[in-house]
Amino acid sequence: MSLKLVTAVIKPHRLEEVRTALTDLGVTGFTAWEVRGFGRQRGHQELYRGSEYQVNFIPKMKIEVVVAASAADAVIAAIEKTAATGTLGDGKIFVLDCPVAVRIRTGERQEEAL
Repeated sequence: MSLKLVTAVIKPHRLEEVRTALTDLGVTGFTAWEVRGFGRQRGHQELYRGSEYQVNFIPKMKIEVVVAASAADAVIAAIEKTAATGTLGDGKIFVLDCPVAVRIRTGERQEEAL
């Protein structure tokens, strides 16, 4: 059975809602880390102690989850629904084929490793 790597870059305050939605789908784990970047919003101006400065890289959360290909569409839909705020900078989702997955402790492979 084939696997898919779903990578999503979302707003930080939406992480908990996305986590809940994915666990409700039966996703047993994923990786999330804090990243910084920009897209169409191209940063913004902030005021700190009376001085304006340009913030070029916006804080984001990057999520990666490997799922069976049959579950990928449901995972994408759940992330899309829960991460959306309707404003610029909601993020993006990328999906790649994942040819091999191995659980290091047991040597299980593919879906059994998830």
